[in-house]
Amino acid sequence: MRPVESFVGQPIRSLQTMLRVIAENDPRHETIVPDGIYGPETISAVSAFQRLHGLQVTGITDQPTWEAIVAQYKPALINIDEAQPIEVILNPNQIIRRGERHPVIYLTQGILAVLSEVHQSIAAPGMNGILDTATADSLSSFQQLHSLPMTGELDKQTWQLLALQFPLAQNLYFSR
Repeated sequence: MRPVESFVGQPIRSLQTMLRVIAENDPRHETIVPDGIYGPETISAVSAFQRLHGLQVTGITDQPTWEAIVAQYKPALINIDEAQPIEVILNPNQIIRRGERHPVIYLTQGILAVLSEVHQSIAAPGMNGILDTATADSLSSFQQLHSLPMTGELDKQTWQLLALQFPLAQNLYFSR
């Protein structure tokens, strides 16, 4: 999806882009290719939108139609766009050690659980937010698989590899 700034001063292209996103999210709407021209395709897509949303069907984007399109566009964009990533911040040289409780350990335990479905050598730890013995053992197994020092602790290097391996494991998990 193009950045919002690329549509400034291009209201027709903005309208067409919003209609396209809405159609990608809800197939009842007509798909349109944003070309910046308010031609027959745009009139048809606007008319179809108006019909579906109980607006007066004119094919013209008046204020009520524009507001209804914007209201439908925002949630549709969330649905078709990539999920918001979570940025995990570990301080420089931070290491989460055995026995420590940390919110990132919940994520780590979830990732290790998925990885355990793909790699038989990794046992799924419990979900408690504590780097307990089971989590440390799973981390050690993961570290061994990736030729890292087998500390059973969570450092930035281990986190980086966990984060990189998760999407691959997730895809393998759901392709079964």
